[in-house]
Amino acid sequence: MTGFPNILPSDRAAVVAAIDPDAYAAGTVVSGYVDITKFNNLMALIMVGDMVSTATLDAKIRQATASDGTGAKDVSGLAITQLTQAGTDDNKQAIINVKQTDLDFNNGFKFVALSMTLTTAGADAAGVILGFDP
Repeated sequence: MTGFPNILPSDRAAVVAAIDPDAYAAGTVVSGYVDITKFNNLMALIMVGDMVSTATLDAKIRQATASDGTGAKDVSGLAITQLTQAGTDDNKQAIINVKQTDLDFNNGFKFVALSMTLTTAGADAAGVILGFDP
C-alpha cells in the first residue's frame, strides 16, 4: 500500500452542494454556488432514475462572480451528453470534473454550481458537487 493509509476519504472530499433527490417536473434546478478557491478540484455527480417516455436531462456547470449566482454563465465544455429515455438512459449516472483553470478567473468568476434541466417531461433525479483536497 502506498500513499497515506491513515487518511480517510472524507478527509479529502466533502459534499459542498446538492440538488436533492426528487421526482422533478420539466424545468431547471440549480444547486447552491461553491467557492472553488477552497478546493483543488470539484466533481459533479448527476443521477437520474426512472424517466417519463419523452424525458431528456441536460446538466452543466455554471460559474458566477458571487455565491448568490451574480452574473452566472455556463462554463464552456463542462456539460454532459444529454440523457434521454428514448436512449435507454433511465437509472444512469454522469460525472463532470471541474478545475479552477476551467473558470473565467480574470473576470472574477470563482463560484460554481450544477444546473440540471429536464425537458418535455419529468424524471427522478439528483445531483451533488464534491470538493476535493480543501
